[in-house]
Amino acid sequence: MSTPTDEQVHAVDTFRAGHHLAVQAGAGTGKTTTLEMLAASTKRRGRYVAFNKDIACHAATRFPRTVTCRTAHATAYAALGHRYAGRLNGPRQPAWKTGQALGITRRVRIGDHEISHRTLSNTALRAVKRFCYSADQTLSRHHVPRLRRLPTPAEHTQLADVVFPFAMKAWADLQNPDQGVVHFEHDHYLKMWALTQPKIEADFLFLDEAQDTNPVLEQVFHAQRDHAQLVMVGDSAQAIYGWRSARDVMTGFDDATALTLTRSFRFGPLLAEQANRWLQLADAPIRLTGSEMMDTEVGDIANPDAVLCRTNIGAMTEVMRLLAEGRRVALARGGHTLAALALAARDLKEGRRTSHPELVLFASWGEVQDYAAYDPAGADLQPFVDLVDTHGPEAILTAVDKLTDEHGAEVIVSTAHKAKGREWPTVRIGDDFPPPKGTGQQDSEGSPILEPVSDTDARLAYVAVTRARRHLDLGGLSWIDSHLGN
Repeated sequence: MSTPTDEQVHAVDTFRAGHHLAVQAGAGTGKTTTLEMLAASTKRRGRYVAFNKDIACHAATRFPRTVTCRTAHATAYAALGHRYAGRLNGPRQPAWKTGQALGITRRVRIGDHEISHRTLSNTALRAVKRFCYSADQTLSRHHVPRLRRLPTPAEHTQLADVVFPFAMKAWADLQNPDQGVVHFEHDHYLKMWALTQPKIEADFLFLDEAQDTNPVLEQVFHAQRDHAQLVMVGDSAQAIYGWRSARDVMTGFDDATALTLTRSFRFGPLLAEQANRWLQLADAPIRLTGSEMMDTEVGDIANPDAVLCRTNIGAMTEVMRLLAEGRRVALARGGHTLAALALAARDLKEGRRTSHPELVLFASWGEVQDYAAYDPAGADLQPFVDLVDTHGPEAILTAVDKLTDEHGAEVIVSTAHKAKGREWPTVRIGDDFPPPKGTGQQDSEGSPILEPVSDTDARLAYVAVTRARRHLDLGGLSWIDSHLGN
């Protein structure tokens, strides 16, 4: 990159002065380059912490040797998690079986409701998950999630009294590094590490993607402030992982000097205007300016380099459509995992057990459907279950078999979530971004009144439209023009 911007120079000066920093960095504004400038401005030793392994590995090729680049999980694994290597990646099983092993064998009556042992098992394991994501020191009754069927405080207290002892048994089970009945996950050793109140040996710490930080990592990061200079960098408008308990910690770092990076080097002024429409709808703290050196267009594209979809189902549907047109298609992060799961789904649907390591304990496809829909540990399988139920295993296997790797593809299909941190010359937005629904009411001129665009949808759209460098086709987000009256 050429001459640093005034914002980047100011960031380096503030860093050299020893202040903690919270840097709001918009899409394409040279976030990593700015962190490189900070690291290069000192001989002190630093740590760069990223959530994503790919980002951490890429950063390691760019930062000076004085900076160690790792994910939070890799840091926790090296310190403590390696002791639990034997329990990681074990087979999944329905929560009711885990609950049975923990002693949940009977239903209970609370108020007018019979709460099944399945629901009790799910609730106990969800309590452990909520504790692991939290900054709390001990598992307690307030981690027990509320059930819609038990809305009153008295009913919830009764539920917590029943569930909490089993949640405690589950957490105790997870402490055994050699064996146990609860499925051991990476977030378990991350929490165990955080509870040791670790000291990260470094003169300064960079926390990347700070807008998607779990409270447990936020707590560890902030605890280093007495011995290390802290720099958190991210984009509040790209906080798109709230569904997995991530939260934007950018705005709550009171000790830090707040800085911004708003000049995008990825695209030109026309696309910056598009980005700013979504930033406005997301009530974001920044607005972007595009690079005058980039001549980015907005309009229809016949053959884009990438198609970005809202959901996995949308992405697979797009893959199938493009393959039918005879295009060479790649699916972001490949289709091998999808194919293995589709084969397992076919076996289960045809009444056979599967040898797939994650699904080996399920006796039928119906059990997997229930696990994905109701079990706290199965939520990540729900998009795959929807995909199988929509298209069937054979259609998925046929499509995956025809996929190309990214280097040989004419077009890459991705979800907007998986496209985060990436960019392409030309991008089309997939058709599965729905416009706002009508409220059923009309304004004074007789036009239908629409529901407002949610913050979540606006942020995801912002991520999607800012992946293009030269040409953006709004596609499934074209409704924004009429929505804003442009």
